[in-house]
Amino acid sequence: MTQSLTSRLRFLSLMGALGLTGLLSACSSDPTLYTLAPLPGVSQAGGPAVVEVRTPVVSARLDRDTIVRASEDYQTRLASGSSWSEALPDMVGHTLMTDLAQRLPGTTVFAQDDAVTTTPAAYVELTIRNFEADSAGHVLVTGMLSVHPAEKMIGPVMTTPVVWRSPEPVSSSTAKLTAALSQGVASIADQAAAKLRVLPVPLKD
Repeated sequence: MTQSLTSRLRFLSLMGALGLTGLLSACSSDPTLYTLAPLPGVSQAGGPAVVEVRTPVVSARLDRDTIVRASEDYQTRLASGSSWSEALPDMVGHTLMTDLAQRLPGTTVFAQDDAVTTTPAAYVELTIRNFEADSAGHVLVTGMLSVHPAEKMIGPVMTTPVVWRSPEPVSSSTAKLTAALSQGVASIADQAAAKLRVLPVPLKD
């Protein structure tokens, strides 16, 4: 084997090793994790003594490993390399729980499946349909909200639509997207707190 051929084989072997190392490094790189943050609101007295926030129902389109950044041109666009720090339904539920507890200082608020032994007097149920930016760059949070007593009540359980849109469009920053989504959850907490304060008295058996 000539020296030039030997050198070439060594060079190709080195390039292959470097390529494999780069591939393994890329595959093992961890995504950046993001977490919704509770935001303060107006604290007022009133409402049931104990409230349970049921784990929200989140559209399967949104409940994925990679954060959904936007929906536009009939496409769902992802924030590459960015993930939620926990399952999105659980994160929304616990953020909403903390927001509600701040707004209802005389009420004990806990999330479904939390290790508590108390019995709720009312439930908060939420369905999330949109939790991303729209085609104009404004963050959009939509869904349905239900607030009702735990005991039997007159008439059916009523749900109301939730529609929140950020005043300003967000940039390509996932951190700013997460901050705006946190504001959307806080807006839902404001709506839920107002409903909890005026719940009808449940029927007695």
